[in-house]
Amino acid sequence: MPAGIQESLKQRGVRLTRQRRLLLDLIDSSGLHLDAESLYQMAKERDARLNRVTVYRTLKLLKEGGLVDELDLAHFQGDQHYYETRLKKEHAHIICLRCGRVEEFFGEELQQLRAQVGSQFGFEILFARTEIGGYCPHCRALREQEEATPAAS
Repeated sequence: MPAGIQESLKQRGVRLTRQRRLLLDLIDSSGLHLDAESLYQMAKERDARLNRVTVYRTLKLLKEGGLVDELDLAHFQGDQHYYETRLKKEHAHIICLRCGRVEEFFGEELQQLRAQVGSQFGFEILFARTEIGGYCPHCRALREQEEATPAAS
């Protein structure tokens, strides 16, 4: 587990229990944007004693502690929320509105935009979340095929 998370928890007086460590490790190492239920299922495979309530309480604690971000990812799945650690460099989420694929964009342009907003509005930015919704190349091709094919009567 990254030292930054451990130090941040320690400063907040939060004990890093075995279950909290497991959840943070899953969020940080999965490479996925996990919802609470998926996180629970993955964690349960590693620790059969873990229950749903613990997962939800831990996510709330980690979110309030500023260690994880709760994302809605363009509401692709309705009100579903996804989690990722805040240790990643700031990035934009690129979401396909058809298949739900999520890509992450790390670019200097995001830092420039952040600086421009801060300067133009005199705003002290604590975090920035950027979501871009559209269609991935595969789904664009499928949409074009669907639009070209006349609907059956």
